[in-house]
Amino acid sequence: MSSYRQVGTVLTDHVFALPVDHDRPDGEQIEVFAREVVAADRSPAGLPWLLFLQGGPGFGAQRPHGRDGWLDRALTDYRVLLLDQRGTGRSTPATRQTLARFGTAADQSDYLAHFRADAIVRDAELVRKALTGGEPWSVLGQSYGGFCTVTYLSLAPEGIREAFITGGLPGLDATADDVYRVTYGKVGAKTRAHYARYPGDVGQARRVARHLRNNEVVLPGGAPLTIEAFQSLGRMLDSSTGGDDLHYLIEDPFAGDVLSDAFLHAVQQQLSFGAAPAARGGRRAGRARELAHALQRGPAGCERRPGGGGRVLQRHVRAGRVLGAHRAGDPRAEGVGDQRVRSQRAARQQRRRA
Repeated sequence: MSSYRQVGTVLTDHVFALPVDHDRPDGEQIEVFAREVVAADRSPAGLPWLLFLQGGPGFGAQRPHGRDGWLDRALTDYRVLLLDQRGTGRSTPATRQTLARFGTAADQSDYLAHFRADAIVRDAELVRKALTGGEPWSVLGQSYGGFCTVTYLSLAPEGIREAFITGGLPGLDATADDVYRVTYGKVGAKTRAHYARYPGDVGQARRVARHLRNNEVVLPGGAPLTIEAFQSLGRMLDSSTGGDDLHYLIEDPFAGDVLSDAFLHAVQQQLSFGAAPAARGGRRAGRARELAHALQRGPAGCERRPGGGGRVLQRHVRAGRVLGAHRAGDPRAEGVGDQRVRSQRAARQQRRRA
């Protein structure tokens, strides 16, 4: 355990040895890392704990810079624990390298089944008992972390004093298909709004698409850049500055008659799963404001969970947000998208045979 200082904060690193399979506590162990953050002018002894569950899945907790973003508000009342959920960050990773030891895809799948929300919650419970001596703590879940928080309230409500959820509340009746049907229309609306703001991007996008239709293009990492992959850059429209970033990306994509190296490297950075093998996503602009606002509301307006075991602050933030944003640019969001993808592939194959 090591401690160090940043501007306005004291940070302490914690590493916990926990079982891969919580039903077999004496079996294979993994490491789970967590970073404690306390305001430099506060005594940690008198502060309650706030566990932060990161969005994703597949991303480690944020790497703080002093009291940046939502932490500034949280550190007023809490000592914060930034948990690298199992398989992410400095916790034992779940990557193609670590999965190579399993002989079959079925064995890999069985192993990865131990990296879901239920296991994350059971990790958190062991960590809570080690740090708090058994006292319940507060939990703040962002995006996928909100889903983990709901799972926490179901599996171990006795461990939660209060729960804050921002942008990650599962529906009671809606299915994934229902969400994607809504998403498809919202993506279309955001795309039209983008082209209305940057009308020159229409021609640029079409020019890139024509080039991809007629040429085999490979990204620096070796993956093919297809029209469908290019379309998936629309996921950038999910953030407040994403439309501007998308415009800058496609405003000058060519070097002569070919796509430039700078463009291809920038596209790969947007499409790569390397930073989070379990998912692809990014920090949403405005997320810090949402988290801080949820904390500012505090217990006021919270709903008492039947049977006790904690409070849940249910916050649906940013009403205009694209649902299912990690796939927001994917044209296969519903059946009509599937048809379009198949048609495009068939046409491309036909041209190549010709």
